Amino acid sequence: MPFNAKSLLRKFLIWKYKHISERQFIYILSVLVGFLAGIGTVVLKNLTYYISHFFNLYIFKDYQSTLYFVLPIIGLLLVYVIKQTWLKKHIGHGISTTLHAISKLNGIIPRYNIYAGLITAPLTAGFGGSVGLQGPAVSVGAALGSNTARLFHMNTKTRLLLVACASAGAMASMFKAPIAAIVFAIEIFSLDIAFASLVPLLLASVSAVVTSYFFLGTDVLLRFELIDKFEINDILFYIVLGVVTGLMSVYFSKVFFGITNFFKSFESRAKRLLIGGLAIGTMLYLIPPLYGEGYGIMNNLLKGDHIAAIGNTPFNFNLENIWIVIGLLIGITIFKAIAMTTTFGAGGVGGVFIPTLIMGSALGNAFAKIINNIGFGFSVSESNFTLIGMTGLMAGVLHAPLTAIFLIAEITGGYELFVPLILVSAISFAITKYYISHSIYTLKLAKRGELITHNKDQNVLMMLEIDKVIETNFVILTPDMTLGAILKNAVAKSSRNHFPVVNENHEFLGVIRLDDMRHMMFNTELYDKVTAGSLMHADAGIIKYESDTMNDIMMKFKTSGAWNLPVIKNGKYYGYISKSKLLTAYRRQLINVTH
Repeated sequence: MPFNAKSLLRKFLIWKYKHISERQFIYILSVLVGFLAGIGTVVLKNLTYYISHFFNLYIFKDYQSTLYFVLPIIGLLLVYVIKQTWLKKHIGHGISTTLHAISKLNGIIPRYNIYAGLITAPLTAGFGGSVGLQGPAVSVGAALGSNTARLFHMNTKTRLLLVACASAGAMASMFKAPIAAIVFAIEIFSLDIAFASLVPLLLASVSAVVTSYFFLGTDVLLRFELIDKFEINDILFYIVLGVVTGLMSVYFSKVFFGITNFFKSFESRAKRLLIGGLAIGTMLYLIPPLYGEGYGIMNNLLKGDHIAAIGNTPFNFNLENIWIVIGLLIGITIFKAIAMTTTFGAGGVGGVFIPTLIMGSALGNAFAKIINNIGFGFSVSESNFTLIGMTGLMAGVLHAPLTAIFLIAEITGGYELFVPLILVSAISFAITKYYISHSIYTLKLAKRGELITHNKDQNVLMMLEIDKVIETNFVILTPDMTLGAILKNAVAKSSRNHFPVVNENHEFLGVIRLDDMRHMMFNTELYDKVTAGSLMHADAGIIKYESDTMNDIMMKFKTSGAWNLPVIKNGKYYGYISKSKLLTAYRRQLINVTH
């Protein structure tokens, strides 16, 4: 930043402290980050649109089938080159990365996240990668919110709030659904539902939506007007749909984790690109509706035009046969998850949110068509079941039933479908939760003990860094040291009252406390006879540096009754953690996130 800009910022901050209260300034910043998140989302959408529009206008008309195979590979190759030669940094999944920044980095997100997603996500999706843009939009918005807070020297609590505001702004701008965006931020980021949080979220969401309307007009991603109202006679079918979407959500999650782990088995990114690129190219060649984000599928199904939704296929299926259409829609549902995860595995950048909606729309529409054509005289609204299918998949896959309910309710412009929305979301979420404990956004974080929840105490513990509470200034003993050497080289030179004993490989063997030696300290006859090996004993517990979370550590102190516990790193002694230092660090962190 140039000197004059720094000087100007300093003068503004001084003026702000004198004339604007902290709460008022937070409101101003929430509007600002909402606007910035809206701009980021608009840029992301437009770049993707212009890339895909260019291919549709000038290239696809002559070489459509071949390019379904070639273009995604080219896009993934461009992303690979940009990552390797320019960015040289990891670009994670937007929402997962944001959650990690909130839980472990106090909301500090590197600046490169602002532009990394803006470049790589449009190349991935614009060239046909089977991913969405919601995740990158949240990543860009969260980075803007974090760095805005840092620019104006806001505290940790405010920085975390502005990250959530920007994420809500990205969601609101993408779907023009501000209420659903607020629910999304509260549900996904586990925010407190308090006045102090809701007002900034409202301001950010409205600011982002207004920005989106200003640049994109009234155009929306999902064009739908509710025509068919909820029929109580269909309630049994909605219950069955809830079960079906729940099972499909489990399938989605299993596929995501399975394919992700498969690609992780290859250390070479080039090999991942080669395998993944060929796989996604083949899938898109055989099933063209998987190409790109797939909004056309949803919008055409909502309009009742399944022929336009499916489009041209290389096998020239007879789409007048409704059972072939149903089979193709189920195929799209099954392979969308595979195509999306393969795109990620090959190095593509994108989101999970929108592919989930596409799967749900195809599944819900196919389910309604089965009911209407099975031969028992039933008749249900295919457009309504298409919407409710989207809700069920979203609630199950993302573990976000409230977001699913309010997003679809807001998109339809009313609450006529509120009963089936709630019913299907609840059933799908319950089934998925039974088999998959955490969503694809949060499973890895939960396994590492880094997942933000509504439990404040657990959140504060999780935000602590283990390295900051480990003490290493202990005198280390070896088993063959005599009592005299221990007293001369350890007790006399240390203010500590316990001493770790390690072997030649620095592996922890036990501990000697001052009380263990007190009764013989002045018996000089024992100085050369008693060794550390005979005095040491096992400690009350062991802290494993690589696997124990702060919550685990606190629980070990509680169950053992100890005030100090040794830390083992890579199988070797590393230091000690004292309960008093851990509690002091906890109190300081609690102050940081609540004031």
